[in-house]
Amino acid sequence: MLKKMSKLICKILVFILLTITTQIGGILYILVEFSTRRSIHKKYRLKKVMLFTIAYLVMTFLIVPYIAPIFGREKIKDTKQIESHRFITKLLNRNYVNPELYNVIKSISNSLRQSNRDISLIYLDANFPFIDGFPLFPHLSHTDGKKIDISFIYKDSINKITNQKPSISGYGVFEAPIKQEYNQIQICKKKGYWYYDFTKYITLGTVNNTLKISEKATKDLLLAIIAQPQIGKIFIEPHLKNRLKIHNPKIRFHGCQAVRHDDHIHLQLK
Repeated sequence: MLKKMSKLICKILVFILLTITTQIGGILYILVEFSTRRSIHKKYRLKKVMLFTIAYLVMTFLIVPYIAPIFGREKIKDTKQIESHRFITKLLNRNYVNPELYNVIKSISNSLRQSNRDISLIYLDANFPFIDGFPLFPHLSHTDGKKIDISFIYKDSINKITNQKPSISGYGVFEAPIKQEYNQIQICKKKGYWYYDFTKYITLGTVNNTLKISEKATKDLLLAIIAQPQIGKIFIEPHLKNRLKIHNPKIRFHGCQAVRHDDHIHLQLK
């Protein structure tokens, strides 16, 4: 009895984990569980894992992109101008936006190319393909197809701008305030929001350690975002807003209840 209960609990946890990370994985896991015969044989377990993997990949890359428009979402396609920072974003179905936002990011990428010819618009997490209100962990607001995170633009050791980023996930390597700058991070943590810099734990590893933010190119990117009339809010840390000398009502402070935004730009439609 205890063994059966522990197995059931494990299956429930797997279902929850797959659901909150991929949206569709939990359902596929249940379908595979119920569609295969029970056995304790190792070959049976391997067969289940293979069956789930194949079903998940087919669903993610061949079926979901054609169903998502029914729910008002479109898959972001990688081009020379717009790219996902990492393959896992696409693997986890976090690369969907509504048609209006898709047109906006295309316009932003076109503007960015005019001022920075070889630079692509690199996005991080967007939204899941289905159901408004479904949470995209760990984000608070990526639930309706209207939000997306965009990476800063960096320069290498010889001051050449590049599409490379300083972390594998795209998050967690911060452009922290220097001594004389306003330190919102310190203020939020003193108020008890200990998780404000939680994303430092989800870098998945740091790379390209010589990279530094290109203030000029990142400012060009922000100005291109601001110029889009459909954009309602942009989140970056206050010290970066002041450092880049961009004063526009669209740029807001996101609040201490979120996580710090000096490693990416969050933008959303009105």
